[in-house]
Parts: sequence; structure tokens; C-alpha cells
Amino acid sequence: MRRLFPVTDETAAPAPGGGSGEDAGREWSLAELAAAYAYPGPGPGGPAPWLRANMVSTLDGAAQHDGRSQPISSATDMRIFGTLRALADVVIVGAETVRKEGYRPARAREDFAAMREAAGQRPAPAIAVVTASLDLDFSLPLFTSPLVPTLVLTGAAAAPDRIATAEKAGARVVTAGDGIGVDPARAVRALADAGHTRLLTEGGPRLLGQMVAAGVLDELCLTVSPMLTAGEAQRIAGGPAVTVPHRFGLVSMLEEDGFLFTRYGRVREAY
Repeated sequence: MRRLFPVTDETAAPAPGGGSGEDAGREWSLAELAAAYAYPGPGPGGPAPWLRANMVSTLDGAAQHDGRSQPISSATDMRIFGTLRALADVVIVGAETVRKEGYRPARAREDFAAMREAAGQRPAPAIAVVTASLDLDFSLPLFTSPLVPTLVLTGAAAAPDRIATAEKAGARVVTAGDGIGVDPARAVRALADAGHTRLLTEGGPRLLGQMVAAGVLDELCLTVSPMLTAGEAQRIAGGPAVTVPHRFGLVSMLEEDGFLFTRYGRVREAY
């Protein structure tokens, strides 16, 4: 792993064996990854919600291959994936992604236990599933046996029988919309009101597109995979286009085996 941005003396210095800087050819520890991806600290008014997305894309813009992200990922990408989860209070995911990717509850990680305890976090992040229809298999471990109860974000007009089924399975239903759908801004507020301010979304593309359109995304952690897939795979964000493109600035970039691990933050003045 090597750091490409921000550029420092260590980044620019040549390394023995042809790499760049002191990080070249060395696997970063989980503590180093956690420091590289740390959430912003609380402001003068206390903790405020910060929503980051974590996605992977091929060189030709595919967010999936055969409907899943795993084939375009890497071992280091998965280590960063786990680190981002370990830093979050809650992981927000769309119902379609839960169905396709076979989501399971987040697990407690011994490597991050002390850090989470010091930050006042539960042993593992909660999973929050965004769904209008509640068309989910509530017999899955995600709902019946999570370490932290799974949240179901839905609209006020959701079917009462599906809400009852979700709650019977052990999920906590949170209303975040006036109709059958979920309002992203209201979802962020509802999660923050419940004490979840370090927010992470892992998609899918339709959910991320809704968050982009609503202007609630603060940060994008994007892995650029050195692969080409062609085909008709989805991009990392789908749905209607925004009226004016939202500007993000590069915060950091790491590299390993041709994979670029980028982190972009919202440029506030552009909104």
C-alpha cells in the first residue's frame, strides 16, 4: 500500500525496489487504515451527522459484475470495507442490495473493540435497511440474530402487516417519509436523533443516487478497480440526474496492485 495523495516528503521519496515512499510494498495495519478514514470530530455544537458512501467501480464504470460487487473487489478493498464498517455507528443499505448480496449482521471485531468503546459506540454497527415495500425475508439472521438490532427505514404509508412482521422478527422500524418511500434527508435526521451520527452507506446504486439527489452525502470512498467488464452493469449511483452537478474534492488516495482507494469530500460552497 502506498499513499499518493496528499503528497508529503515520504510520498514523493523513492523507495528501494522501485516503489514510492515509505508505505510502498507494506501492508497497512488496521489502526493506520482507521486513522486514514477517521470521521470528522464533533463541532462546536456537538456531534453532527456525517454520511459517507463506500463503493467500488471498474475502469469502465461498472459497480457490479453478474449483479455483485465482489468480483471487482480485492483483498485490500475488503480490509478497507471492514475498517469503514468498524468506524460507523450504522450502515445504511437498500433492500435490493440486501436481497442480492445476502447481507448478514455486522460482527464485533476484536481489533476495533477498544476504539469503539472509547468512542462510545456499540460493539458493532447497526444495519439500517431502506425499503418502501418491506419485501424482505425477515427470517434471515440480519433480522433475527444481529448483535445490534437491525433498523428498517420506511415511509409512513408502509403496509401495517409488513411492519408487524418486521417488528416480530426483532427489527426496529423507523418512519422516515410521509408516503410509502423514504426521504433521505429525513432518514439522516432520524438516525442522528437515535444517536447514530457516523453514517455509512454501502449502496446499492439506486439508494446512493437518491442520497446524491437529496444533497445529503458528505463523503465518497470510491475504490477504482483496474478491471474492464463492458456489459450493462449499473454505475455506482443511479436514478434521475441532479440539476447541477455536486462538486466533491479529493481528500486522499491510496494505491495497491493497481487499485486506487480514493476519498472525496463534499465542497460545501458548491451547494
